[in-house]
Amino acid sequence: MSFEKKPNYTFEDLIKIMKLLRAPNGCPWDKEQTHESIRQNFIEETYEVIEAIDTKDKELLKEELGDVLLQVVFHSEMESEIGSFNIDDVCDGICKKLIIRHPHIFADVTADTTEEVLNNWDKIKMQTKSQKTQSEAMDSVSKSLPSLMRSEKLQKKAAKVGFDFPNAQEAFKKVKEETDELEQAISNGDKENMAEELGDLLFSVVNVSRFLKVDSEQALYFACDKFTHRFRKMEELAKQRNIDMDSTTLSQLDSLWNEVK
Repeated sequence: MSFEKKPNYTFEDLIKIMKLLRAPNGCPWDKEQTHESIRQNFIEETYEVIEAIDTKDKELLKEELGDVLLQVVFHSEMESEIGSFNIDDVCDGICKKLIIRHPHIFADVTADTTEEVLNNWDKIKMQTKSQKTQSEAMDSVSKSLPSLMRSEKLQKKAAKVGFDFPNAQEAFKKVKEETDELEQAISNGDKENMAEELGDLLFSVVNVSRFLKVDSEQALYFACDKFTHRFRKMEELAKQRNIDMDSTTLSQLDSLWNEVK
């Protein structure tokens, strides 16, 4: 397969490049890859897009979106080689899905608010996936999602049939209840129960964040950043005072931590 170098390339060129890389005389590494072998790459590239969004770096965003697009084309080409589906089938599928789930644009359904649009979306999604119960809808939530994100999605689906706390205050009471149960499990030295109760506590915290309209995944992301920033400041302060952090007491470290806060 010949390939013409150009000043600028298109989506069709990307598909052609991938076919060349996967061809018998193509790149040894690209030819060896499977869905499973590059699974982690897809995850990493997605998170790099998120980082570009968070830092508002437009150039980086353009680059990282290209990396994600490469992953889509890569996986599609693997299936094309065995006659399962190709990138056109992928595009066809998402176009049809968008048309079906936007009847207020492509049909005669009325939806004047975002809430109406989302309600229609969920109903159509259940219909097209032949889901008759919310339990079936819950089963469709990917288990590969980060657990905080998965928790919120499951809670929202349960809320659609009225299984929910009335407000954030009541949800917070559950956090306190689960905290007590975890403390009891720790006191009993029951490791299996500790893991279960810790999971219940985290799930309850996500419930509170949902009522507060705070993204729990993002909140924890910023908490990690804040912790890293403060720890760096603590190290710098310790260095200024000639304090060896490896040998000093926890009390002294707490004192430094409180200073940088």
